[in-house]
Amino acid sequence: MISSDLRDRIIWLIVFSIAMGFLETAVVVYLRELYYPDGFAFPLTVMNERVAIVELLREAATVIMLLGVGVLAGRTYNQRLAFFIASFAIWDLFYYVFLKLLLGWPESFFTWDILFLIPVPWIGPVLAPCIISVTMLLLAAVLVRKDVASPDLRLNKKEWTYLLIGSSAVVGSWTIDYIQYSQQAGRTISTAISTFVPTHYNWFTFGVGEALLLAAVYLFWRRA
Repeated sequence: MISSDLRDRIIWLIVFSIAMGFLETAVVVYLRELYYPDGFAFPLTVMNERVAIVELLREAATVIMLLGVGVLAGRTYNQRLAFFIASFAIWDLFYYVFLKLLLGWPESFFTWDILFLIPVPWIGPVLAPCIISVTMLLLAAVLVRKDVASPDLRLNKKEWTYLLIGSSAVVGSWTIDYIQYSQQAGRTISTAISTFVPTHYNWFTFGVGEALLLAAVYLFWRRA
């Protein structure tokens, strides 16, 4: 049985994450007005150095803020982990919801997007991060649900291994093509960013990673 205190914290976590999603959307709206007045498309427009550094720091700060709200809202280890990944997932999903409402973008779930910039650009169709966000919400729900009955029960070594390898595979599906492209003919960072146009997404690697993530969730749920 979920207590009223836990329920209230979950509600406020959701509200905060949705608001963070809108702030992310607002920043992207401004950036697209400045750098993509005719609509966002690849290859990317190279920002000046100062703006690029600020954008990288902003992305890092966003992750820290989402981690911070998870740590502050959670009372146990499992709650802190669950609230962080849930806030991240909700933030990401509503970022796309608000982009659709404000800009009519993306055109479909298979529209290419720049997902992250640290340490290299993460690029993939919108559907991929949406699937991962739903998976994160599933894991968060299992963690919170099981924490109510067994607060001391944590993910074991095998489950963490599945999560880490699965996450690495998913991130690899977003970055490997760009990394290979940037290494060809010794391209500089600015040259690679300003000329790279994604044409193929490695759904197989993504699928392997997603399967490992789901396996970790299932193993914890069954053991718990």
